[in-house]
Amino acid sequence: MFRKATLIIGIFVTCSLLWFAVYDYRQAGPIAEENLRGTALSLTAAIENLAANDPTLAGLANFRPGDIAYFALVDSRGIYRFHSNPDLVGSSINRTPSREMQAPATSEQRVTLGTGELAYHVVAPVNLPGETLYLHLTLHTYRADAVVRRAKLNMTILLGLVAAGWVLSLGLYRYARREELHQVELARKENLAKLGEMGAVLAHEIRNPLAGIKGFAQVIEKKPQEARNSVFAQSIVTEAVRLENLVNELLAYAGSDGPARTPLDLAELLDHTVSLLAPEAAGLNVAIAKESPANLPLAGNRDRLEQVLLNLGRNALQAMPSGGILEISALPAGKDAIITIKDSGLGISEQDLPMVFEPFFTTKARGTGLGLALCKKIVEEHDGSISLKSRIGHGTTVTITLPDIAG
Repeated sequence: MFRKATLIIGIFVTCSLLWFAVYDYRQAGPIAEENLRGTALSLTAAIENLAANDPTLAGLANFRPGDIAYFALVDSRGIYRFHSNPDLVGSSINRTPSREMQAPATSEQRVTLGTGELAYHVVAPVNLPGETLYLHLTLHTYRADAVVRRAKLNMTILLGLVAAGWVLSLGLYRYARREELHQVELARKENLAKLGEMGAVLAHEIRNPLAGIKGFAQVIEKKPQEARNSVFAQSIVTEAVRLENLVNELLAYAGSDGPARTPLDLAELLDHTVSLLAPEAAGLNVAIAKESPANLPLAGNRDRLEQVLLNLGRNALQAMPSGGILEISALPAGKDAIITIKDSGLGISEQDLPMVFEPFFTTKARGTGLGLALCKKIVEEHDGSISLKSRIGHGTTVTITLPDIAG
């Protein structure tokens, strides 16, 4: 969508610039003609004024503006009464006076001088006391034509810049597209690597329970009446439950549907979680300290949040095999709820900390590495955040921030 919008904007800007360049160039010609016409009218008025004040026309010899190529005053018989070239004064114009010369209206046209220069020629009547002469005024056009040349240069530069812009944009697009494809390929290879890692983990985690189930089943098959078979059967159930938990964790982590949120009491959920952890904590000689208000309303998925609290609580208990203290708190902080789970256990090494939330990363001998990754996924599904701090020998602290505390 962004690329399409950028392309549309680029085309619109390009069309606008091209229209402006062509319009400016097409307007340059009429503007140049108007400049010449204005200059001609001004000079005609000046010449008429000088001729009226000096009937001998001698003063016109000193009138030499830079725009004039030459000018002459011709009477109705076609005789030069004045010419910029004094040698032509008194000579005939070498043609029968035309209606154009005798008409009071002004005429104008482009002419080519003997030098090959293009010039602007004007014929206009000059009314003097007692007679009417006709002014033949020829002007240089280089100053007026500079407007056209400048417009043409501007158009060329603008077209060049537009072309260069599109070439550069195309180059950047191709580079960005190639980089995007490169990133996609890297992501694909990374996913394949993770898939291979996942396959290795799953093969290991599944092979061990299956081997136990197979061995116990073979023993029961050979001696089905022995009393110890009940123990083997219980082991089979344990390993089957382990496999079931592994599958459930995989399904939970792979699920893409966001949790349905309903109002819940986080303080009550914390009490329920502590009651579930209490038997295991007592067996490990771990004391549980809980802190929360009597009521902490929240919008979320109760089952998913309970799964997070249980995973983190059990991780903390497993980190304290020789006993310790497990501190669990849930406190309001503005519009957020802050959940803290702190243990006094073994801690996590500094080099392992950046990877603790990565799927399939584990430091346990019998672990899938999905526990913390699943916790992170569930918390982020609730628009929250989770962080972990730990030091070897000083325990671990996990902090969860959940938004949307109910009024």
